[in-house]
Amino acid sequence: MASVSLRNVHKAFGPITVLKSIDLDIADGEFVVLVGPSGCGKSTLLRSIAGLETINGGEIRIGEREVNHVAPKDRDIAMVFQSYALYPHMDVRRNMAFSLNLRKSPQAMISERVGAASQKLGLGSLLERLPKQLSGGQRQRVAMGRAIVRQPQVFLFDEPLSNLDAKLRSTMRTEIKALHQQLKTTAIYVTHDQVEAMTMANRIVVMNDGVIQQVGAPLELYDRPANIFVAGFIGSPTMNFFDAVIEKRSARLADGALLALPASTTATEGQEVVIGIRPEHLHFAGSGIAATVAVVEPLGMSTQVTLDAAQERVTLLTLDRPQFSPGDARIITAKTADIHVFHRESGLRLN
Repeated sequence: MASVSLRNVHKAFGPITVLKSIDLDIADGEFVVLVGPSGCGKSTLLRSIAGLETINGGEIRIGEREVNHVAPKDRDIAMVFQSYALYPHMDVRRNMAFSLNLRKSPQAMISERVGAASQKLGLGSLLERLPKQLSGGQRQRVAMGRAIVRQPQVFLFDEPLSNLDAKLRSTMRTEIKALHQQLKTTAIYVTHDQVEAMTMANRIVVMNDGVIQQVGAPLELYDRPANIFVAGFIGSPTMNFFDAVIEKRSARLADGALLALPASTTATEGQEVVIGIRPEHLHFAGSGIAATVAVVEPLGMSTQVTLDAAQERVTLLTLDRPQFSPGDARIITAKTADIHVFHRESGLRLN
């Protein structure tokens, strides 16, 4: 196992810079998830750590060793791809053993490692099957098994669950997290799915436009997003936003409604801000923001209500089962402690 350290890492494709001054430290044994929208640079960063992309500047270290000019095969990493990348003419056993056979490792060691990995992954009865005889989830397990038998210092996962259906994705999320808890090997995982990031990571790295926006534990990012981008990206349904102006330690919204702000708010009188409120923190009340019901979506354990309020389309999530119809008038509000305040121009958090 090993730590991973990035210092001032730059990467450009011609005139387009896709990684901009990336600084990041990943501790030995940590499970870190890189998350962000398509094109944010997360996969390029992972491929740079793997050595599949050559960086234009900065330093990448795996353990105590700088690896900028080290070939991928010599970096002591193992990568699991979205496409599985299995050899169709080889059975599960030979696919898992391929890299060790390539190194001409002793057959006794290969058998032992393949056996141990197949038991961990529930593949013991499938070792003689070809990839075409496996389900999507089983193929992904084989791809992970092939990485495990190498016993690398670092595992790199590049959106490994994207090709699976929703139910299988959920199952595999749990399996990968449980596997990491057993192996305790440093893991870096790329996804665009913030639910995967929240449920799997020790720490999340949120990226946008080649820049790290925030690094922290899942609930830290959820409860105290550093800026509007992180606030809107982390959380499902997404956070609601209202334009407002600071007035006597309150925020006056576009429709004139006033919301009391937390004492920690650093915004000043007359300043234009953006107010953020998560859907589960909005609730119906006798006074607050006038709203009109647009859509009601029963989800079983909860109900999602879409409303028009203060010139915005907002989402409210409740454990109740309200009997509303489109066009119904309601009043919504939030507790002061649940209100986030952001600078309107820079997007930075102000409380």
